[in-house]
Amino acid sequence: MSGSQAAYAFSESQKTDIRRFCGYPAYGAGVTGFQSWRFFQAYGTLEYRLNNLSTSEGAVVLQYLSTLVSLESSIPQTANNLDTEQAASWTHNPNELRDRADLLDQWRRRLCGFLGIPAGPALANEGITLIV
Repeated sequence: MSGSQAAYAFSESQKTDIRRFCGYPAYGAGVTGFQSWRFFQAYGTLEYRLNNLSTSEGAVVLQYLSTLVSLESSIPQTANNLDTEQAASWTHNPNELRDRADLLDQWRRRLCGFLGIPAGPALANEGITLIV
């Protein structure tokens, strides 16, 4: 990064959401106690990027966060339709919960791609465990 270009400054809340959406564990208090990020090269890269993105790159990440928060908040709302299969001309999508969760995960992976990091352990493919 050039000396004249300042890094985007995310709030701690935004950083927490970015880590969470990317599938990485909580960062914790940093200098106190166990720091799991030290054991994930990708997590270290994520932390570097969070602290060094350009202003325009930070704006793109904020757009991702807005979309992801909206998608995530729509998932619990599917509970409103669990007791109704059909009402008048409306028919419930029996796969709505799965479809919404899949869409959220696709956008989470897009954020990881933009940041240039692999999806974190909480976003790993189901049924596959990788121990390194």
